[in-house]
Amino acid sequence: MPNDREGSTTNVDRKGFLQKGVLGVAGAVVAGGRLTLPEGSPADTTRDAEVKAASTKGGIRAWPDRPEGWWRNQNPVIHPAAAAVQSFREIEIDVRIIQHEVVPGYTFHVLAFNGQVPGPELRLQEGEWVKVYFTNRTELMHTIHWHGVDLQYEQDGVPYTTQNPLMPNMTFEYTFQAIPAGTRLYHCHFGTPLHMQHAMHGALVIEPEQDPIKEEFGYSRDYTLVLESFATNDARDDLNFMLERMKQRMWLMAEEGVDEETLAVFESEETLREAIANGWDPPYLPNRNQKRERAGLDYNFFAINGKAYPLTEPIMIRRGETIRVRLVNGGGLMHHMHLHGHQFWQVAEDGNVLSSPLQINTISLGPGKTADIIIEGYNPGYWTFHDHDTSRVTNNGMYPGGILTMLVYEEMDDYDGYHPKIALDE
Repeated sequence: MPNDREGSTTNVDRKGFLQKGVLGVAGAVVAGGRLTLPEGSPADTTRDAEVKAASTKGGIRAWPDRPEGWWRNQNPVIHPAAAAVQSFREIEIDVRIIQHEVVPGYTFHVLAFNGQVPGPELRLQEGEWVKVYFTNRTELMHTIHWHGVDLQYEQDGVPYTTQNPLMPNMTFEYTFQAIPAGTRLYHCHFGTPLHMQHAMHGALVIEPEQDPIKEEFGYSRDYTLVLESFATNDARDDLNFMLERMKQRMWLMAEEGVDEETLAVFESEETLREAIANGWDPPYLPNRNQKRERAGLDYNFFAINGKAYPLTEPIMIRRGETIRVRLVNGGGLMHHMHLHGHQFWQVAEDGNVLSSPLQINTISLGPGKTADIIIEGYNPGYWTFHDHDTSRVTNNGMYPGGILTMLVYEEMDDYDGYHPKIALDE
């Protein structure tokens, strides 16, 4: 590997440098007794006739708004320490169904935080108190889980365990202290695989007052790359499938067949079996009556920060400059990120600073994992940074595409954007 740096470092040089900085089913609902549905489908009811007559937007079925207060979703008791806090960082997040363009001219439906893919990057200071007002603007149920954050369990966003899921047109207030520092992830925890695959994920960066990585490497720029995988051929069907299950749940509630507070918990296995036998499935699970198989999604688009190559943004660097790149896997697949022309330092994993950084050129991240790397600008040129699984550098089977970007040195005289002629095997 070409290397014209003076005083090149090694693993031995870095060993121990960061030791001082190591930081520390949703199912159906029954109120009581036996839950059964009338023969046939709830679609025969007056309420469902209204549902069917509702508007259609962008190919996704929509249902009328329900009166305020039709379902109670009270915020939990806040940790006593929060009562003494004088000021909070206030953040507003909502979720809605939008059409998202992943490559030029190709759009599909997603569940988007604040109307963007991925959700907005949340940068917090370690120790500060935060209030997140989360509003559900869909006809589905949602929560937000703060991956890796130390907080009171009622704020953890696990449906029916730490909180009731957020119903349509409701707002929930999450209150927590931003600890510990590190690169993390927030995402929906209701129907988790489907909702995350439909873009309900975002980067959560908690910055320490004293950053041992900054002290050691002195990086000047900080990039965040959220890695994503989408099954766009199934997106519309998936969303309509979820909405159909929700419609059935609403019908049960309207018929007083369920209890508002124990909405997704059957009283017994017998009750569950009776409900299924009578033609109703829990939301987000396969429709057994139709024998719908959903063993896995057929992923066909792969993205960095919501865009597939050639729409991905390059990583800019200058000769002699050091940059930090935060990698966040917001999808459901393993990704193996490989950088050409350089060795980089892995300095953190899942928000935790490594006691000894690793000098590598490829790093693997499973779903929900994060990693921080340091890139030193010692080899000017144009260098590909991509998933080493070639199936993930395609757009609907066409190569090149997907999780592919470039490390670009700004001082290159002929730089005018991407250079698609650069091959992955060079």
